Amino acid sequence: MAEMIFLRYESFKGYLRSYPVTAAIAALCIIYFFITSIMGNPGMSLDAIRFGAFLSVPGVDSWGMEQPWRYITSMFMHADFAHLFHNMMMLIIFAPPLEYVMKSKRYVWFYLLCGIGANAFSALIYKIEGQGQISVGASGAIFGVFGAYFFLVLFRKQLLDPASIKTINMILIISLISSLLIVKVNLWGHVGGFITGFMLYRFFDQIQRMKLQKRDHVN
Repeated sequence: MAEMIFLRYESFKGYLRSYPVTAAIAALCIIYFFITSIMGNPGMSLDAIRFGAFLSVPGVDSWGMEQPWRYITSMFMHADFAHLFHNMMMLIIFAPPLEYVMKSKRYVWFYLLCGIGANAFSALIYKIEGQGQISVGASGAIFGVFGAYFFLVLFRKQLLDPASIKTINMILIISLISSLLIVKVNLWGHVGGFITGFMLYRFFDQIQRMKLQKRDHVN
């Protein structure tokens, strides 16, 4: 990758063609937000639960498995416009290069598994602490994207240009600080998404390297 990977030069139509999964995720989050806002207030706990927030109750359903669909629906829900705007900006700017590298079919599973991993990890931590949780937002899955980039910075730095490496390091530091300082942020969801993304991309990278070695061996 010779150029700064986070700069977008495509037209709107070109973006949709090149990154269909990222575009679809953003569209679903926006549509879902407006639907939930019209029907109630997704920033209020009762409405958030009614609309599909991830819910974990100690002693009752500590893993959120009584209603497993919440692992998915919560990834597309947002509490307010500022929450939606921040996550969509992060998604639209930072996700496309990863979708390009992984290809859309793999990337859609990667993204969903990162969001599921984020919810599962936070449920585990809250279970250990004996607390319940209600959480919404795409940030857990987005931190999975950051986890993949962190793997690249650590082990495949030659694939990235210096400006992209600096940008990744900067956004990781800023995201960590904001996760620690902002009260309503699900810190453990961010950590869980990051770890899931890192490990999934490591698995993807191993598969790619095995394919290349096999191809070289055949040739």
